[in-house]
Amino acid sequence: MPGTDIAAQLTAAEALCARNGTQLTALRREVLDLILRAPAPVTAYQLLDQLKSTRKSAVPPTIYRALDFLIENRLVHRIERLNAFVPCAEADHEHADAQFLICRQCGAVAEIEDHGVSAALAAAAAAHGFTPGRAIVELDGLCATCAPPEKATLQAHR
Repeated sequence: MPGTDIAAQLTAAEALCARNGTQLTALRREVLDLILRAPAPVTAYQLLDQLKSTRKSAVPPTIYRALDFLIENRLVHRIERLNAFVPCAEADHEHADAQFLICRQCGAVAEIEDHGVSAALAAAAAAHGFTPGRAIVELDGLCATCAPPEKATLQAHR
């Protein structure tokens, strides 16, 4: 969904919910809007603080129910390592296998969907007699902006 304006992303989210037989209520839409506007991953309590400016009676269950809905409808991801939420990079894709690149310096999160990584994890698990369900990978490191120039050059030539 990145790369389009927020109004278009919200319209696409409403359409996706309609296709799923669900509804993007005003509250859910407002929470999604806050996540889309956030410059970095945002925690539930940061969202709650922002939501209280328009909904004085908002309490933690309010935000958690909205977040659960947004995750179930494949509109946002929860980054476990950060205990924070980011918008889904691509509308209506499967969330069972995803990889996140988390910059330990600036906090930026990039979502990638590399099926080779998922296949390698499944093969490694099968070799141990394990049947995986979800394969969410959170990779800690430095983004291209924060990496020292010599590391960025080395990584580009690999």
